[in-house]
Amino acid sequence: MQFIRPMPFRPNSFGAWLFATVAFLAALGLRFALSGISEVGAPYITFIPAIILATYFSGVLPAIAIGIASVFAARYFFVEPRFAFTFTDATGLSFSLFAVVVAIDIAIVFIMRGALEQLDAERARSAALAEQRETMFKELQHRVSNNLAIVSALLNLERNSITDERARQALGEASNRLGLIARIHRKLHDPAGTQRSFGPFMEELCRDVLEAAGVSNVVCLVSAAEAKIAPEKLIPLSLIVTELISNALEHGLADRPKGTIRIDLTRDGSEQVLTVADDGKGLPSGFSLETASGLGLRIVQALAQQVQGRFAMENGRGTTCRIVFDSDSLATAG
Repeated sequence: MQFIRPMPFRPNSFGAWLFATVAFLAALGLRFALSGISEVGAPYITFIPAIILATYFSGVLPAIAIGIASVFAARYFFVEPRFAFTFTDATGLSFSLFAVVVAIDIAIVFIMRGALEQLDAERARSAALAEQRETMFKELQHRVSNNLAIVSALLNLERNSITDERARQALGEASNRLGLIARIHRKLHDPAGTQRSFGPFMEELCRDVLEAAGVSNVVCLVSAAEAKIAPEKLIPLSLIVTELISNALEHGLADRPKGTIRIDLTRDGSEQVLTVADDGKGLPSGFSLETASGLGLRIVQALAQQVQGRFAMENGRGTTCRIVFDSDSLATAG
């Protein structure tokens, strides 16, 4: 619940004094109404709320002014003998206590109003800093993405000037990986660190990888349980999926008229399983992941360890790759 903020009255402005005057007249009218019904225990009972409101909305000086006016109005209209301004010892003590109560109320409300104004100022300062932080973060992410894209382009240019085929292939793969990281970086711009839905993100990623590879005869199907992935985990997962798709295109689905790659993220008890499967030629005879020398598979194994996953490959209708994680490991930093 938000506090009612002070009205925008400038100190000693016409609006401040007008509000205080209206509050005093309303309190005086209410006191007259109560006198017609029954005698109230204190002649100034209705003036205290008016003074509190005047302090909060109009400031200290208008509140003090209507406090003084309340003393004389209460004495003149509601204390015997009425219509006189004489004070006896009894009435003097009563009005002295009233003055003490009014002074305490004004001090408390004044301090509270100052605290609220300071809180508003701090909130405005925090909002400005948050906006500045978000702007700087976006600028940083933009520059990082651009720098990665520039490095990727430079590697690609260097590749064109090299005649050694293995070197050309290595530079091409490095260029493609850096370009992919740059695209992923742009998609993950989020200073709040919000978790992303796995399925839609992977569908976009698959389209990018197939388009970059110039492949039109392969279909990539994504099926994911309702899963939110933390950005720091989504980047290595994206690189893993990219390497496995590239591996499937190069080895399992090469020279085939068409093919299908399936990406699934499922929950199995206390674990989550990411599966990338193709319907290609399958693994070669005698294949062992432990002795595999391909750079792509070494990258996949390293990234799987980075996100606390266990990587395995097996033959099925084609090649099936699985990474098993703890249920909560993909949603938290680690």
